[in-house]
Amino acid sequence: MQGNDACAEGAIAAGCRFFAGYPITPSSEVAEQMARKLPKVGGTFIQMEDEIASMAAIIGGAWTGVRSMTATSGPGFSLMMENIGYAAFTETPCVIINIQRGGPSTGQPTMAAQGDMLQARFGSHGDYSVIALAPSTVQELFDLTVKGFNLADRFRVPAFLMSDEIIGHLRERVEFPDEVECIPPKPIREGMLPFEPEDDLVPGFTPFGKGHRVHVTGLTHNEKGYPASTDPDLHEKLVMRLVEKVERARHEIADYDIVNPDAEIVFISYGAPTRAVRQAFLDAPEKSYGHLNLRIVWPFPEDLLKKFKNARVFLVPEMNLGQIAREIQRHVDQPVIPIPRLGGELHIPAYLLKCAEEQE
Repeated sequence: MQGNDACAEGAIAAGCRFFAGYPITPSSEVAEQMARKLPKVGGTFIQMEDEIASMAAIIGGAWTGVRSMTATSGPGFSLMMENIGYAAFTETPCVIINIQRGGPSTGQPTMAAQGDMLQARFGSHGDYSVIALAPSTVQELFDLTVKGFNLADRFRVPAFLMSDEIIGHLRERVEFPDEVECIPPKPIREGMLPFEPEDDLVPGFTPFGKGHRVHVTGLTHNEKGYPASTDPDLHEKLVMRLVEKVERARHEIADYDIVNPDAEIVFISYGAPTRAVRQAFLDAPEKSYGHLNLRIVWPFPEDLLKKFKNARVFLVPEMNLGQIAREIQRHVDQPVIPIPRLGGELHIPAYLLKCAEEQE
């Protein structure tokens, strides 16, 4: 199955019943598959006039209590940013699929990239935290789409599937389980206010029409949900909670693979470049390099870097100019060497081996 189709299948298996989007290469197959499948399971598909409206629509869908999703690529992702900030500030659980392509601007519509990784974390204005997953196989596009919905509901955040054209259009065998675990958001407890946090800093979720009065606003708001935008202390408390509810749980959220934690030379990758690293290891089995594959990039699980106690250097292949390499460098004393790749093609395994051999 093609990766984009597997993504749509994962969404439907996870209980997604509302999709609003606008077609854009190389993500259009996600929308096409959702258009075919959602009506058959009692869901709703709507093609919006643009990506701004698409993001607004899934926010509205989520507030009716329906699992909601959109899919796009770089230019559309940029248009969604204001409403993504609204989703973060109103604590609206939803899923955004980004099948990344070469940029900036219209760039390379049919070629792969990972140039939106920092945008996923910092794209909208202000401070907030999100969850971003990065599949490296077609199977993971299915599995992580399911996981994205559960994480979005649990932490009441927009969750991103940061895939790319390579994985989106790759065809591999996929195993569908008979059923998947769907964890709904916790309901608001009796006597609690709509935006009053519990011990995990996440409020219970009360969709419209479910017996509670809920006021939703993009303004700074109190725990009742009403605007209080001129209160400095309240604004600071609210924003800090929105950040901490995710960042405090980053080690619990982390999803990763580790190979050879005793290595001195360590690759760190996510998404499609992980495939090149794995092939390089198969091509040179005599080498004892280490590898950390991140399936969740945001929140960044920096404690994983400490597992490589003997590491002398970290090599980070990315299909950008080193966006996550910068984040890694913040947390380690060892040299971090980006291995950038632009132009839409994946790293060549032999080149990755050459880069590692230069560090021996």
